[in-house]
Amino acid sequence: MPSNATLRRQRFLGGALGLIVLAFALTYHFFPRLFHVNPEQMPKRSMSLGPMLPGSGPQPARAAAMNELNAGPPLTLAPTAVIVARNKKNANLPVQKNADTPEVKALLARATKALHAGQLVGTPDSAAALLMQALKDQPDSRRAVQGMFDVRARLVAEIDQDIAVGDADSASQLLEALRTLPNANEEVAQLEANLKTLARVRPMLAKAATLLQQGKAEQPKGASALDLYREVQQLDPQNAVAEQGIFQVQRAVLDRALAAVAQNDFAGADKELADAQAIRPGSQQMLDVQRRVDDMREQRASGVLAQARSALDAGNLTMATTLAAQARAIDPGLAALADFNVQLVNARLYASYKPGQVFSDRYVDLPGKTPDMVVIPTGSYEMGSAGGKPHSLEVATPQHEVTLSKGFAMARSEITVGQFREFVRASGYVPESVKLGGASVYDERSGALREDDRADWQDDYAGRKADDDLPVVNVSWNDAVAYAAWLSRRTGKVYRLPSEAEFEYALRGGTTTRYWWGDGVPTSKVENLTGSGDRSRSSRRWSHAFRGYRDGYWGPAPVMSFKPNPFGLYDIDGNVSEWVADCWHDNYIRAPMDGSAWLNPGCSAHVVRGGSWGSSPDQDDSDFRQGANSDVRSGRVGFRVVREL
Repeated sequence: MPSNATLRRQRFLGGALGLIVLAFALTYHFFPRLFHVNPEQMPKRSMSLGPMLPGSGPQPARAAAMNELNAGPPLTLAPTAVIVARNKKNANLPVQKNADTPEVKALLARATKALHAGQLVGTPDSAAALLMQALKDQPDSRRAVQGMFDVRARLVAEIDQDIAVGDADSASQLLEALRTLPNANEEVAQLEANLKTLARVRPMLAKAATLLQQGKAEQPKGASALDLYREVQQLDPQNAVAEQGIFQVQRAVLDRALAAVAQNDFAGADKELADAQAIRPGSQQMLDVQRRVDDMREQRASGVLAQARSALDAGNLTMATTLAAQARAIDPGLAALADFNVQLVNARLYASYKPGQVFSDRYVDLPGKTPDMVVIPTGSYEMGSAGGKPHSLEVATPQHEVTLSKGFAMARSEITVGQFREFVRASGYVPESVKLGGASVYDERSGALREDDRADWQDDYAGRKADDDLPVVNVSWNDAVAYAAWLSRRTGKVYRLPSEAEFEYALRGGTTTRYWWGDGVPTSKVENLTGSGDRSRSSRRWSHAFRGYRDGYWGPAPVMSFKPNPFGLYDIDGNVSEWVADCWHDNYIRAPMDGSAWLNPGCSAHVVRGGSWGSSPDQDDSDFRQGANSDVRSGRVGFRVVREL
């Protein structure tokens, strides 16, 4: 076996030899004059007539015809041998009685060499002359008959090629040679007809090539290169020059599409692509350019969309919207547009938050943060009652459509005792339960609320010291407004009480049923409600409650102890009722329809919405409302805040 060193040496020599051969081939191809070869004198194809036909000189007509009809890329035609093989018919070979004589065999051998050399007719040593002599000596020679058929088929193939490229002179010369061969009448008749057609279409092709060079590819209609090529195809459906011309017409239109893209005119590019598609539907060059335009379109649109994102990050919604529209005009199908449109809508409606998102604001001037807020989606709903319910008493009518076109965030739960304590300590604010003295608390013995001069905001519903995670009660409307204003000062954002329309919209959570959980008794623990299964410390029961429901609390529960509604809000229709911003009105006649608060200067009564731990099922209806003086402090009433976006 050879050693490793020997193998490496062999590989090296083999690789070096391959590189030398490759270098020689490339040099010969691109720099033939180094080898004393003139490319202009190199043969285009072998001549079929031997040295030349009698009486014929050099053949400039073919080159002139090609230059005259040059409409674009060179025609790609199959080699003559391939065409012969494809068009070959079974020759009517005779039944040979006797073997070919030595003289005939010699003639056949010479004819075969002449055929391979391309010397078909025109000289005594041509294949046709030798084969006819063989047939004269032995008429039943199968090889001679077959050879003559091959000569005839070769001539027919080359005449077809000349006609295809528009070289009428060369085709005529070859046709005259074909006439001299036996059994060629059928082919001669067909080729003569083809030559007559060529005579008609040749000036049309020349004119079409001129129009194409003048830039009149497919316009003006009726006087363009495309119109002439189409007309040629009607006369000669197989005309290769016309087919190539149409190819080049489409190429010119596609070039205009690429030029339009270079100028960021994608609408113009689309028009040019549509015109090109109509010329040659589904062509490979059409598909290639379409792919290039699509790629450039996507790149350009992505670049503009990146600028739109930068504008959005900078808070410039107008610029972001304009740039997004430009990206959409460039590429309506850009996948990233959908996500960006959501971001743009969220920025416009929700200050770059998104519906359902939970956040809190940090204080800017002291440690701490706001209660958790949840973003409420925009939308429309029917506010109030359609009437006919016993509790409505016309105060929740007329029912009317309210549209909230601007997003807002609402506290996920009622404000807790701990959160309100932070406010009192940091601000020095004196709640009205302290300043005015007392509140309404639950009396276990009577089962009703009673006034207690000693109760304040730090107590629970029954006047006992409250845990920090309970909702703050015994606070007035004025206390709630003061807390929201304090949050605004601490954060630099706008905090306030919700409007009555915002509260009902948020409470419903997109539902149209009696309660946000449905029309009847809940099937699971959804809120702190009055359930028939609940008991007070002295085993009191509710006289009017949700039958079969039990949440385990008599009085408020720690916030967020139960399920949120569809908008992510806890305790929105239970636990404690809540102050809203609106002044009290006896009905909704002339009520705002845009979700804003209905305020009257100096009003002394405001609206309380939502059910509480002590509300009857009727008072838990989504449309239930009641009014109370602004200084009322009750063990059943608390509040939550809204943050504008």
